[in-house]
Amino acid sequence: ISRMEEEEARRFLGTFVEEFSAPLEEGTSLPVSPLSRKVSLEELHGESLELGLRLLAARGAPPRLSALLCQAAYSQLQQTDLSPFHCPQEAESFYFCCNLLSVLQSEAVQRVFLNKLIEVALAWHRNLPRLPPCPSHKLQCSVHAIRNTRRKMEDKHLVLAEFNQLFGIQDGVDRAYYAVFDGHGGVDAATYAATHLHVALSKQEMLQSDAATAFKTAFRHTDDMFREKAKRERLRSGSTGVAVLIQGQELTVAWLGDSQALLVRDEQVVTLMDPHKPEREDEKQRIEDLGGCITFMGCWRVNGTYAVSRAIGDFDQKPFVSGDADCLTVQLQGDEDYVLLACDGFFDAIKASAVPHLVMDALKLADKPEGGDAPLEQPEDNVGARVAQQLVGNAKTAGSTDNITVMVVFLRPLEQLLTQQSTTGSAQAVHAII
Repeated sequence: ISRMEEEEARRFLGTFVEEFSAPLEEGTSLPVSPLSRKVSLEELHGESLELGLRLLAARGAPPRLSALLCQAAYSQLQQTDLSPFHCPQEAESFYFCCNLLSVLQSEAVQRVFLNKLIEVALAWHRNLPRLPPCPSHKLQCSVHAIRNTRRKMEDKHLVLAEFNQLFGIQDGVDRAYYAVFDGHGGVDAATYAATHLHVALSKQEMLQSDAATAFKTAFRHTDDMFREKAKRERLRSGSTGVAVLIQGQELTVAWLGDSQALLVRDEQVVTLMDPHKPEREDEKQRIEDLGGCITFMGCWRVNGTYAVSRAIGDFDQKPFVSGDADCLTVQLQGDEDYVLLACDGFFDAIKASAVPHLVMDALKLADKPEGGDAPLEQPEDNVGARVAQQLVGNAKTAGSTDNITVMVVFLRPLEQLLTQQSTTGSAQAVHAII
């Protein structure tokens, strides 16, 4: 850990314990609202981490310190007797009465979690423990999301460069996780996936040895968990999703539906995946073999309903809309530029083959301060953050009316991308997905 990071951590802890100098009292409002009114024991891990990270991010906490604080607080919560927080029997609890003892009152139990977080912060303020070393190479990430012309924003995304720190993993392998979820019929399924998929992934024994299998299991488990919540709360939404785990020199992508990820190597597009759409021949055959059908109603739909053939949720159309993710693992060679993740609101308007040219244009535009021609002095801090915003604007200009989320994870320093000379022309790309 650098001296600068240690000083930043001490500064934040000092400010935080000033605001939270005593435990949160029962009956007072929480400083941040829990995602749910009721939470199962299995959901508690993801919802607690989400709550803690949201609270700390709103106060400008360094991301790595946030992850470590939340992990320590949740570890303490696990040692706590949670029996006082079980939901009482209710007449209307038909849908979850068989699992009643595993359902907790969220606000009450999250008050305990936040008090654990405050305790840890107070202890670390007095005596900051030795923090684990930073990753050998921290990746720059640019992300931007807009509601666009839709009535509601149903996309969710997660950037988690501190994957190991959040889950207390200490095996010497650097890990970072990135995901985009595109909800339909409401935002519940997308929110659920953004809250729980990475938690399920972290618990897979095969995470290091077989990340693709770990991802498939995690997607399936998240879908099963959401089924229970959907029964309890009578939810009907669904969500596509694409997630990337980078561990060491290995990149694994997993996806359900038509959200996509593509890799760009030396300004050339490398196909990572084929989105799940009803008209895809193998998906059409799978659905028909199950007794379903594909019909055209403005676009191809499963049984006349959903325009995607795989998703988390959509339980009224399971198994036709499958919850089984596809995965691919590639070895990083060191000449990769970036991996881009986006929902269909982007890819329906922008061809994959155009991405390298648009990203390079965005980088060059962002590299110049407004009203001047000189490059910015610190491109790592100033340039990357604006690239996704430019790409979202490109999709909107090209006619997209859907929610748009774009995430660009740079796999090499931005200075290299800005100075590299393409031998084939940045507008040319191979293996275009669309």
